Amino acid sequence: MSSPIKAGTTRRECGLGAVFCALMLGAALIMQHGFGLDPCPLCIFQRVAVLVALIILCIGALHNPKGRGGAVYGGLALVSALVGAGIAGRHAWLQTLPPDQVPTCGPGLDYMMEVLPFWNVISQVLSGSGECAEVSFRWLGMTLPVWTLIGFTVLAVITLGIMVRSLRRAS
Repeated sequence: MSSPIKAGTTRRECGLGAVFCALMLGAALIMQHGFGLDPCPLCIFQRVAVLVALIILCIGALHNPKGRGGAVYGGLALVSALVGAGIAGRHAWLQTLPPDQVPTCGPGLDYMMEVLPFWNVISQVLSGSGECAEVSFRWLGMTLPVWTLIGFTVLAVITLGIMVRSLRRAS
């Protein structure tokens, strides 16, 4: 009987991570189109982080590298998950601010992308705005950014697992 560490393949592990990313994006789209919850700029950046991880994990599943190659895909997806977790954490923090400390609403993301340099757009979006601090939905007492942070934490654990198992299989 083979050990569970050797039984998995990078293809299966990356596939699991990709499915989880697809579920996260699917939930976001259902909330947007099914419940009418329009995403704020921070929500859009979180979706981009999930999409980047999804693309990396899909490539890893298709490539199915042997040895340390799986750790590269896992590491790249982990970076995306950590960036997304940071954005989700910032978003959750903005929602806890008292109303007098909430940043004022800025222009829409589409407008900023048209008139501002890319790095200025990122800086302004990450500083947050009034619309990002608005709590429009709660489930089990937690806001959407908190749920997204939990999702990114699960994704980080999955990608760390890919890295560790790939390195163990290589040695």
